[in-house]
Amino acid sequence: MAVKDRQDKSQEEIVKEAVKEAKEAAGKASCEDAEKERQADCQEPEGASEEKGQDAADPRQTSDEEEKKGKKDKKDEKIEELTDRVTRQMAEFDNFRKRTEKEKAQMYEIGARDIVEKILPVVDNFERGLSAVKEEEKDQPFVQGMEMIYKQMMTTLSEAGVEVIAAVGEAFDPNLHNAVMHVEDEEQGENVVVEEFQKGYKYRETVIRHSMVKVAN
Repeated sequence: MAVKDRQDKSQEEIVKEAVKEAKEAAGKASCEDAEKERQADCQEPEGASEEKGQDAADPRQTSDEEEKKGKKDKKDEKIEELTDRVTRQMAEFDNFRKRTEKEKAQMYEIGARDIVEKILPVVDNFERGLSAVKEEEKDQPFVQGMEMIYKQMMTTLSEAGVEVIAAVGEAFDPNLHNAVMHVEDEEQGENVVVEEFQKGYKYRETVIRHSMVKVAN
């Protein structure tokens, strides 16, 4: 009976041990499978990881590129705006310079005409005084000095752009001549200036004073 109990006990122990080993083996297999699955989940294929990395990097890279592009576009717009402003200011300055030069030239010409116009009566008085000198008095130093001053004055006016308007023998031109008398003269042509009472002058193609003349009909 004792032998039998030992044998039964041995078999029972053997069964328990076998069951225990089976459980342990099953648990170990289950843990190994779980570990493998966990490692499989944690470890991704190299290509997939790179692709995923690229996919993850693409949005940021695209965002940076868009941001740079936006900054570049704003910079280009600012450059274009400043360039346009500078171009317009240069054009305005060039127009201002041309307008100023034109106004300056006009002011100079107006001032010169005004001075010449005031000098003309002095020239007329010189001519009247010299024309009143008798023939025998022309060799006197005083008369010669007056003639020299008159010639110097006329030379200076000529160099400044003043010229005498031709009158006697010329066709009457209302733009140059002022007819104060008309005379019937068959020997002269029609509308021809036959006598000049007062000289006319021009300054740079601008008439300062018209010639006072007599015209033949």
